[in-house]
Amino acid sequence: MPVPVPVPVPVGAGGGAVSGWARIGRAAPLPARSAPRGAAPPPKGTAAERGRRPRGLGRQRGAGKTRNTGWGWWHCGGVNGPRIHIAFAAELNLFIAADRRAGRTEAGTDGVSTLGHVVESLGVPLTEVGVLSVDGQPVGTGHVPREGERIDVGAVTRPQEVPGAPLRFLLDVHLGTLARRMRLLGVDAAYFSEDIGDPALATYSAREQRVLLSRDRGLLRRRELHAGAYVYSDRPEEQLRDVLGRFAPVLAPWTRCTACNGELKEATKESVAGLLEGGTERSYDVFAQCTACERPYWRGAHHARLAQVVEAALAEFG
Repeated sequence: MPVPVPVPVPVGAGGGAVSGWARIGRAAPLPARSAPRGAAPPPKGTAAERGRRPRGLGRQRGAGKTRNTGWGWWHCGGVNGPRIHIAFAAELNLFIAADRRAGRTEAGTDGVSTLGHVVESLGVPLTEVGVLSVDGQPVGTGHVPREGERIDVGAVTRPQEVPGAPLRFLLDVHLGTLARRMRLLGVDAAYFSEDIGDPALATYSAREQRVLLSRDRGLLRRRELHAGAYVYSDRPEEQLRDVLGRFAPVLAPWTRCTACNGELKEATKESVAGLLEGGTERSYDVFAQCTACERPYWRGAHHARLAQVVEAALAEFG
């Protein structure tokens, strides 16, 4: 178990700042680790070649229109089958058409698709769905809607329990700042700095049993995910509060490397001296080191700002 140490500042390979923290001078080169440990190198090629759905591609809305988006056929009205009356929790309004946000509305189905498919066809990833009920009785996503049913779609309950392995996360490529802040708090957060594509991310989530965090709704619809969650804000501080409030992970600040997600251990000045500039070696006495990438850490210039992030998280979620 890593021993908590004072506020660390990592040294980047070749002297660059790591994780957006203070630039602190040149250190001895270290091998860069931009991907989670044990992961295969990111595939090269275009987004389409990597299996990544181009950003901004979504389903079309309109009566009688369907579109094959690559995730299955999405029914957008005008389907000749059982008609249902469906209502969504207010927390899900972000995902549904404006004309469905006021209350219960009618929707057409094809008579064979499951309720889970119908809910997704209306825009809501199942990762964001809590209790599904038909005429007041809970049902599973495999229920096939019948004519006239009154269906209610609830939001996930917070804090959300994730069955299976110990709680740990995998973050999509656009959530790098969130990944570093989660690691700052000691939360296991794997992250690839390059876009490796939706299939690879989903496979990694399943293999490592990690909750995939993303703002890509199409990615969250992939069936092979171990678990997933939509990140509702594009502001890192709000993203962090969202994730901590939803999953309530155990916080252990200053115990994880913000660069590679490895665990930190206490280190002597002598053991890391070869990685430090002379001024740093003379000015600091307490160090930690990543057990994976070997980056040294010490109390740095941005101690106050980072401490505020940690203290705010502990006060609200610790």
